[in-house]
Amino acid sequence: MKDRNISIIKDSNNNKIVMIHDIRFKGKRSVCWEEVEEYLKEYIGEFFEIAETKELVYIGKDLTHEFKGSKDTHRLKGGLAKAKANAASGIPELIEIASNRRFKENLTGKHQRNAKFGWFRYDSRFALPVYGKSEEVERYNVFHVEMLIRHSAEDKLFLYDIVNIKKETSTPPRQA
Repeated sequence: MKDRNISIIKDSNNNKIVMIHDIRFKGKRSVCWEEVEEYLKEYIGEFFEIAETKELVYIGKDLTHEFKGSKDTHRLKGGLAKAKANAASGIPELIEIASNRRFKENLTGKHQRNAKFGWFRYDSRFALPVYGKSEEVERYNVFHVEMLIRHSAEDKLFLYDIVNIKKETSTPPRQA
């Protein structure tokens, strides 16, 4: 994996936040999702542990396509699209701090093989820096996401997508 400048902190309510200190996917206009997809390929074959449940979550080839091309991604605009793109660099830590596990049965035929035992959703949070005119970090914006994890026929958990990204309106953390 490429160099990553990431840490995990706790907010004033003792909830964990993945602090992504460097913006990898910049740009004034739209996100180049092909670059994000290429970056995500570095994770394929890796696995990470959810601290709360001790479950291992694997990264398969389907993450790259789904992360880039899902309905959730296509509806994102502006800052939320850039936030999702940059969340890619914090995937190991987002999995580590994931919480609030919820199960949902597989309801569609198209996932009968790859999500035979259904789906899990976990909550996670991350923060991205906001730069001022002098390119100094002024503050961090905090985002909430749901991690969509499929339970495969091999009885393994695979990260499928990061969805429902929302910017939090609470007071953002200052530079860590």
